[in-house]
Amino acid sequence: MTDAPNIDDPAAEIARLRAEVAALTARAEAAEAAAEHDVLTPVLNRRGFVSAMTRSMAYCTRYKVPAVLLYLDLDGFKAVNDTLGHAAGDAALVRVAELLVENVRATDAVGRLGGDEFAVLLLNADMDAGREKAAGLKAALEGADFAWDGRPAVLGGSFGVRAFAGQADVETWLAEADAAMWVRKRGR
Repeated sequence: MTDAPNIDDPAAEIARLRAEVAALTARAEAAEAAAEHDVLTPVLNRRGFVSAMTRSMAYCTRYKVPAVLLYLDLDGFKAVNDTLGHAAGDAALVRVAELLVENVRATDAVGRLGGDEFAVLLLNADMDAGREKAAGLKAALEGADFAWDGRPAVLGGSFGVRAFAGQADVETWLAEADAAMWVRKRGR
């Protein structure tokens, strides 16, 4: 509810209205940011990541820029939840997201697609660079010290790597990277 207009002091009323507009603008910006960021981890949610992919695909098509998508499914994550509890699982997801962000460029996009699945979009990168980055991220995950209440848990995952090759849409590219991840996961 807004205050009644102050017709006796127009300058004060203008100042009040400006402050109200600024507050509403800040709330709208916060709501917009929340709509595209994961509620648990410091990365994009699926909606935000798909939006970043859509922009990147258009950019890559127009300027002939290479890009590669890494799709990560955590290995053994269910065991973390089952043995250490869901709070530990949440903390592990946060740690994984932090590791991903710490090990990519600021211009790359990192998203949590749901559950224990993450994706990383690398611009100006080909398949070789994508495979190298996936190996480095896998090593970072496996080398991370993660413990909950003094009880250690191993973080690890399987990566699928798929270069942008003019895929028709985001879901096709994601499905291809997901399929590549399952090939790797089953192969181990």
